[in-house]
Amino acid sequence: MSDRTNFPLVFALWGAGLGAAGQYAKISVIFGQLPAVYPDAGTALGFIVSLVGFVGIVLGVAAGLVVARIRYRRAMLWALWAGALVSAYQATLPSLPLMLASRVVEGVSHLAMVVAAPTLIAGLSAARHRGFTLTLWSTFFSVAFSLLVAVGLPLVAWGGIEALFLAHAIWLAVFAVILTLFLRPIEAPPPGALSLSGVLSDHVAIYRSPHISAPAAGWLFYTFCFLAILTVLPPYIAPELRAWVMGAMPLVSIAVSLTFGVFALRFITAVALIQIGFGACVVALLWLWVAPGLPVACLALAGALGLVQGASFAAVPQLNTTPDSQAQAYGALAQTGNLGNTMGTPALLAVLGVAGYPGLVWTAIAVLSGGALVHWWMAARRKALA
Repeated sequence: MSDRTNFPLVFALWGAGLGAAGQYAKISVIFGQLPAVYPDAGTALGFIVSLVGFVGIVLGVAAGLVVARIRYRRAMLWALWAGALVSAYQATLPSLPLMLASRVVEGVSHLAMVVAAPTLIAGLSAARHRGFTLTLWSTFFSVAFSLLVAVGLPLVAWGGIEALFLAHAIWLAVFAVILTLFLRPIEAPPPGALSLSGVLSDHVAIYRSPHISAPAAGWLFYTFCFLAILTVLPPYIAPELRAWVMGAMPLVSIAVSLTFGVFALRFITAVALIQIGFGACVVALLWLWVAPGLPVACLALAGALGLVQGASFAAVPQLNTTPDSQAQAYGALAQTGNLGNTMGTPALLAVLGVAGYPGLVWTAIAVLSGGALVHWWMAARRKALA
């Protein structure tokens, strides 16, 4: 770990992370326009969105192991160039089977970036700045989605879907050039040989470790609720305030994580802040149970979720001191995050259909309480092993 923080490279890696998030967001923001491009696709269009997440579910931990072996700078650069080439190819609007195949490749590129980048950021950050730099990294998804709504949709209106894909390719290529010129490899012991049996055994070891798996375990509960709540909450907000509240919630989450969250990390551990965040989520949800759709309660919930978001990434280097174990932890985060995002919305929609709004709120309370409890259990395991 460095005793000085290389902020220009940290921000460059964060910028590259915006491109990684764009691999999801660029499809989400133009999904309604895809039926005109693929009129005979039917329900298969959904796979254009979900394939990247499916790759993350299947290969998340394996990505952490592979990136640790091929090394972080090399993995980051390969992933950026591969992502740029894939996005440029997608700008040709290939046939649906080829577009789906390109999304699988894009999923691999995405995984490599979200494992390598935070590991590199931790290595470039002094201990006193790591709370800020990794909290900054944790915002890359929300910021990318906001940028693509604000800038990407006007670009599509001007130049079509092809222009958005080309712009995304250029973005990734620019950061690939910057990082090629200025990013140096992390100094770390040489990794062991890569084998299928080794990957499988390491996979088991990662999830058995209360140090490596703890951030990912809590992250599963967070991601299960975050997108799902943003999806199912709008009908309960007053129509005249709905757009403003839903637009403000991700921004409040980012603001709280970068201000109060970073400040709190100077005095308490990231795991403690995660548990405080989960507890604050429960309080905000109780408020929403009493006052459905109340805007200030919605924003309070977003702020509480922001504490969990930033501290979950900051917990990785606090619990894992080597780059290789950090890469494994970030791979596990990618896996459980994709799993939570995939399961959460349909599960909460099903609860809403059966038990209505109260059932929705109490299910979310149970899930987020589970996140706090799993961190308590992991902490107890770490104490027993000490």
